[in-house]
Amino acid sequence: MNITKENIDALNAVVKVDIVADDYQAKVDQLLTDYRKKADIPGFRKGHVPMGMIKKQYGKSIMIDEVNKLLQDSLNKFITEEKLDILGNPLPRIQDDFNWNADKFSFEFELGLAPKFDVDLKSKKKITAYNIIATEDLLDEEVKNIQTRYGKMSSLDEVTEDANVTGTFVNEEKEINKKGTFLVKDLQGKKNQKKIIGAKIGDVIELDTKKLFEDDHKLQHILGVPHEEIHDLDIKVTLTVEDITKTEPADLDQELFDKLFPDGSVKTATELREKIKEDAEKQFAQQADQQLLNAVTEHLVENTKFDLPKEFLQKWLETAGEKPLSAEEAKAEFEKSEKGLRYQLIEGKVMKDNDIKLDYAELVDYAKGFIRTQMAQFGNMNPEEKELDDIAGRILQNQEEAQKLQSQLISQKLLAFYKENMSFKTKEVSYEDFVKEVYK
Repeated sequence: MNITKENIDALNAVVKVDIVADDYQAKVDQLLTDYRKKADIPGFRKGHVPMGMIKKQYGKSIMIDEVNKLLQDSLNKFITEEKLDILGNPLPRIQDDFNWNADKFSFEFELGLAPKFDVDLKSKKKITAYNIIATEDLLDEEVKNIQTRYGKMSSLDEVTEDANVTGTFVNEEKEINKKGTFLVKDLQGKKNQKKIIGAKIGDVIELDTKKLFEDDHKLQHILGVPHEEIHDLDIKVTLTVEDITKTEPADLDQELFDKLFPDGSVKTATELREKIKEDAEKQFAQQADQQLLNAVTEHLVENTKFDLPKEFLQKWLETAGEKPLSAEEAKAEFEKSEKGLRYQLIEGKVMKDNDIKLDYAELVDYAKGFIRTQMAQFGNMNPEEKELDDIAGRILQNQEEAQKLQSQLISQKLLAFYKENMSFKTKEVSYEDFVKEVYK
């Protein structure tokens, strides 16, 4: 067997594999012998069927199978030994005159090669890193929400300006069918409030989602719509009123503080605000980190220039999925996924050049931290280590879950690396201004 590679250009190559009978015949003969021992053909005792008959019946198919196995194994070994960094999978070249009865076989495969490039982490135009603070207005609102959440509730016959309304929101086209509760005064605009005020249980009201609430995230929570869709959502929903209540706010006293913090860590309204501020800014920091990673990603993709073997990748996409694609469909799919592929290559280059690695022990520890947080939300503050190990082991056996956690951990490592090695422009903003700037 002989394998050679011819470079077409920096991004494309062709590998030729020549196979002769000596490469596969011994294996084929062994398999035919095994078939003969097991063959049960009328007119012959088991194991005594003439070899000529076995060869005639099974010889060609066994030979083809063995050549294909040898071909795949040798091609994969060649790619590994030559350290070829390929994109997609090798594509066989179709030969119209191919003959399985020939003395030797020649196969050709097209390869798409990963480009060579450098990643420059220095930039004249600095990326903005947001420091999101909890403003006094936000703290006021959150204190008010707490007082409402722990307040005394009474039923109303009809909706008033101060009412809480619970109902089911429906839009068949977007497959929305979700129960939600909101304050009438949170609705934006008198037109929307006018539709609701005076309604009774069982009434069905049609609402426009655009500018229904001042904060789109409130609408996202109520409708259960994905985050990336909520800001442009402009549809009609029907609301079936199911419950109408009014809440008398709870007093800011020790009874309320102890309900919120049973450990007795809060004694005054000022301490409550400090706790709210601390928790809010922890959550804001996570959002700011995600935004920063997104911004760095966009920056690197935009400023790291390299070519891709586009024609090869489009041809590969035609047959890569479960369903074959036309040339036009494959081109559209490539254009849709090109940005993601470019960042994958950049990410891999950054990790390789800077020795950023991820081992299994780190992944287990990360999974255990995730589980510990989840358990704490249900009141289990001190789970046993063996329990965490067992749950982490089960989660990581699920390939999809393991990949999700691995991706999250790699993102954390990369973000930490970018923070240490890139210069940013820090901007302190309120959460409201952060949303306006980032999500436009």
